[in-house]
This record gives sequence, structure tokens and C-alpha cells, in this order.
Amino acid sequence: MPRPALRRTAADTALRRELYLFALYRVLEAALLALMVFSPVGALIGEPRNTILAQTVALAYLPMALALLLATRSDRSPLVWQTLVGFIVDVSVATLITHAIPGAAPGVAMMLLFNVGAAALLVPLPLAMLVATAAAAAVVGEYVWNMLDGVSLAGTPMERPLAEVLMFSVSFFAMATVSNLLGRQMRDTHALADLRGAEAANLTEINGLIIRRMRTGVLLVDGSGFVRLANEAALLLLGTTIETDPTTDGKPRNLRQIAPNLATRLDAWRRNGEFDDTPVTLEGEESIEVLPRFARLLADGETTLVFLDDTSMVSRRAESLTLAAMGRFSASLAHEIRNPLAAISYATQLLEESQDINESDRRLLQIVHQQCMRTNGIVESVLGLARRERAHPEHLDLVGFIRRFLDDYLQTIPPDLDSITFSHGVPSLPALIDPRHLQQILTVLVQNALRYGRMPGQPARVILRVETRDGAPVIEILDRGPGIPDAVAAQLFRPFFTTSEHGTGLGLYIARELCRANATHLDYVAVPAGGACFRITLPGTDALLPG
Repeated sequence: MPRPALRRTAADTALRRELYLFALYRVLEAALLALMVFSPVGALIGEPRNTILAQTVALAYLPMALALLLATRSDRSPLVWQTLVGFIVDVSVATLITHAIPGAAPGVAMMLLFNVGAAALLVPLPLAMLVATAAAAAVVGEYVWNMLDGVSLAGTPMERPLAEVLMFSVSFFAMATVSNLLGRQMRDTHALADLRGAEAANLTEINGLIIRRMRTGVLLVDGSGFVRLANEAALLLLGTTIETDPTTDGKPRNLRQIAPNLATRLDAWRRNGEFDDTPVTLEGEESIEVLPRFARLLADGETTLVFLDDTSMVSRRAESLTLAAMGRFSASLAHEIRNPLAAISYATQLLEESQDINESDRRLLQIVHQQCMRTNGIVESVLGLARRERAHPEHLDLVGFIRRFLDDYLQTIPPDLDSITFSHGVPSLPALIDPRHLQQILTVLVQNALRYGRMPGQPARVILRVETRDGAPVIEILDRGPGIPDAVAAQLFRPFFTTSEHGTGLGLYIARELCRANATHLDYVAVPAGGACFRITLPGTDALLPG
């Protein structure tokens, strides 16, 4: 199984490149040596002392230099070992050639000086000093070798001054030190560049992730109107015309093809620089209204950043703020209502104790007192909703509860042709819900059914039905009116949405919130035969009471 390639840093890459150039220079040295030995050019330098040795070294050095050059193309061998092996070959060849051709000694020493510097550049300081020591030892050793052979006699052309040998030896150490310091600085610089590059890459990824995850759509449009970049929110808004990316086959799409209305607004902004705060409709399978904002990427450039805010999200934010304000207002209003309500309730209790009240008036006082208690319960529910208080569910019988609810409710409305009937297929049906909340929910739904669930010129016919569906207790409030259009049904439970001039748009919203507080579902169900149905699905008796 092949070993996985290790990730190379910029410093490693630079050192590998320097090693390759060093090996390429070694091939040049080997070629020049062969030219000097096997061509008439060598006569200009001097006669060889040992022709066979010179030819043997020249013939061996060229293939070894080529082999070392090929070895640098592989990442398997450690860089330090490649450098040291190559330098050992260089020192050995320099020593033998200097001995075989004494006239080439100064030139060979100069070339070896570069080899010392290149090797010291690629290895740590201790090894760099070892390289310099090896080079100096080779030069001094070859000088001693000549003296022992008795060929370095004063006055002969082969004489080599001792000062030259010492100067080259010192130069080797100086070159090794300077090159190693430069190599260390180069490695530190590349390491710092790697670190800064990684940080920049991380920041780029973070910025890209933030832009992609922004709920605001972002487009980058160049001066010719082509979309260069788009984040996920923008692709969702323009999803009817862009499937996955604003480019097709590597070619950018023109904004006028994707969203003509948006392109027209952008052109107008580029001409006059004025901001238009009216929404723009994006044509597609679904018409989406967005509020575009524009900003130039550069002060003097034509590339523009286009920010797209979904108006539905803006509306929801506005609704949240309005609901928060309404919550505080309703809480303060409920507190103000409780005081006169308590006074009315106390007054009715006192009147009921009077001996001068006949039975019919006493019955009216009882109705007033009951409605005071009911209104106080509604106020308490509104306060609980404003404070986000938890419901207090109780086990109760739905059949008996709704029968009592209707008895009380019918006493509060004037007798007319409207009718409210109760239908149940079982004598009792246990459920789990807060009775105060259920009272308010039913009041809202029945009032809406009486108000809107009638055909023109006809009385309202409202039916309350109790049954079980999939083992869960269900209450349905049905009417025989014109029904609710699909466009209106989608917004029924939105706060402040109403089709009546006198409505507040909070009744169904509060009813659903009270249902949610009791783990109960309130849904609108279309009736095929005409009319409307609101279905309340309650928890059964096996549900757990909240702690």
C-alpha cells in the first residue's frame, strides 16, 4: 500500500527548489570538468600530473551528477541526506582533480566554495560547519598529499602557496556561516508566510461562511451586469431562475436575464445614485418581493454589491416588535380593566343580597356576575399570554364542559334567528386542557362563526361537534357561510390580519397561542360542501401534566 504524500510547506518547497538548482549546478561542473579533461581546452590550464586519474574522475562524476539531479525530483529521500551525499561526492571529486591537475587547483577551490555555500544553505548550522570542515580538510589534505609525494617543489609550476590553502579554508567556514544564516532566515520567513497564509485562508473561509449563511441575499454584479458571486440566501430568492450557481458552464449569467426588475433598479441607481425604498418583485414560480440595497465594491469601480432583504422577513420582524409592544400594552390595559370589573362584580353581589329585587331581576344580576367572572378569566388569560405564563391543564369532560359553555354563552347574546347546536357521538369524552383557556378559545371561534359564517340575508348556523380522531379528542366549530379563500386562509393566524373593518386581527392569533400553551393544535379545515371548520385537537387523558 503506497504511503500518503505528506503536506509540504512553502519552506520545504523553496528548499527543494534550491536543492534542484544545486544539483543542476553540479551537472554543469561535471560537464566543464569533462570538457577540460577530454578537449584541447585543458592544455590552457596545464598538463595533468595523472591523466588516467583525471579521466576516470571526469567520467564518473558526470553520471553521478545526473543521478543526484534525478534524485532531487523525488520527495521520498530526506533533503538533508541528499545534500550531504551530493557534497561528499563534490569534495571527493575536487580533491582528486586538484591532485591530478595541479594547475586547476584554484578554479576547483573556487567552484567548491559555491558548493559549500549551497550545502550550508540547506542543512542546520552544525552540519554546515561539518561541511566547511570537510572542504577545508580536503584542500589541506591534498596540499599535504603533494608534499608527501615530493612534487610541490619551489620554483616549479606545480607549486601551491600555503597562504592560498589557508585562505580557501577560512573562506569555506565564512561561506558556510553566511549561507546557513541566510537559509535560516529564509526558512523563518517562509514559516511566517505559511502561518499568515493559513490565517488568511481561515479568515477567508470564515468570511465566506458568514456571507453564505447570511439571511440577507448578497450578489456581486460587475459593470456589465453579470453576476459573479451569490450567497445561499440570494440563490434561494432567485431559485426560480438559478438552480445551483449564478454561472452556467463556467460563464456568468447576466442579471437582466435572472431578474429584469432588479437589473432595472440597479441601472437607475448607477445613473442617479438615489435609493428607492419600494420593494422589487422577483418573477418566477412564486412572486417574491425583496428590498434591494446597493453599494459599490470600490469607490471608483463599477462592480456593485447588491443586498436583497426578503420583505416577508422584514414584516415578521415588524410584527414581532408590534407584538412585544402590544403585549406590554395589553398587560397594562388588563390591569386597568380588573379594577372596574371588580367593582361591578362586588356591586352585583350586594344587589343580589337586597330583598327588594324580584326573581327576574335577580336572574339578570346572576348573569352579570357570571359574565364578570368570565371577563375576569379572559383578562387573566391575556395577562398570562403577555407574561408567557405556563398553562395549568386539568382533566375534564369535553361534552359536559361545552354544554355548560353554550348555556352560559347563549345567555349573553340576544335571541334571534341564529342557531348554535351541539353534536356529540359519545356521552362523555375526557381531555386535558386549561379550562380558562378553552373557554376563551371557544368564545373567539364561536363569535367568528356567528359574525362571518353566514350567507348574505340568511341566519348563521353554527355547529359544535365533539369526537375522537386517531385516539385524540377533537372539537370542531363549523358554519354554513361562504368559506374562506385560500389566500386568506394562509394568513388566518397571523397577528393583526383581519378582513373586517372593526376587527383587530388578534382573536385567532391569541386562540392559537393559548392552544400552543396547552400542547393543543388549532387548524383551519376547508369544507368541500361550503362553509368553514376550525378544528381543535387536544391531548388525551394519557398525556402527562406539565410540571
